[in-house]
Amino acid sequence: MTTESGPKVTVEREGHLLLIGLNRPEKRNAADGDMLELLSLAYGELDRDPDLRVGVVFAHGAHFSAGLDLVDVGPSLQAGGTLPIPDGGLDPWGISTAQVSKPVVMAIQGTCFTLGVELALASDVVIAHSDSVFAQLEVARGILPFGGATTRMPMSAGWPQAMRWLLTADTFDAPTALKMNIVTEVVEANPLSRAREIASLIAMQAPLAVQETLASARAALTNRTAEHIELGHRLGRLMATKDVQRGLQAFMTKQAASFEGN
Repeated sequence: MTTESGPKVTVEREGHLLLIGLNRPEKRNAADGDMLELLSLAYGELDRDPDLRVGVVFAHGAHFSAGLDLVDVGPSLQAGGTLPIPDGGLDPWGISTAQVSKPVVMAIQGTCFTLGVELALASDVVIAHSDSVFAQLEVARGILPFGGATTRMPMSAGWPQAMRWLLTADTFDAPTALKMNIVTEVVEANPLSRAREIASLIAMQAPLAVQETLASARAALTNRTAEHIELGHRLGRLMATKDVQRGLQAFMTKQAASFEGN
């Protein structure tokens, strides 16, 4: 699962952040089976470890990802129509398993095709360099997007815009991705620096409150009425935590709170 540049996915802890780096730059970070397995395991680690509060997904090299390496994973797709998830892993796209319960901030540069776009759609904050180029190429390869583009892109971009790109396999630029709500910000500087800055801001907040907020927003996408009922239960759980006391104390003393996630 390694290349000349090291493991195909790098994983590094930085305080409460987990930095997850795609690392197959000689192939423009095209995702083969090894990379997908390591990426899944990294998401599983982020989800399980209470000390980790935010994931930061980025790519080594000039490009985020050329998409799926069909030569490598094609036989698995042909056999079962899905990609296997290793023990201890989570589907980074949140399709075949539950979605990771903690926020993911993503940094994009260069090429971001197919599963790369779908990883952005599954993330919570996405920073793209102005040179980024996006595309859903699946229909040009005889398949369909299977990492969430057909379900999430119409929701984020609206039906006409989503179909314009899903059905043509055309490329689009970063300003277009911004208008389609696929990315949060477009920057001229290093997108990873901005992604880490935002991730660090998230990590400073009460982690259980962040996770409940994220879960509530996601649940409302599928059933707003049911989530309105659930809001009181979520608040009740949070009111019983010590972090609420820390937050109130910080408010009264006008000092920054140091949250512990309990």
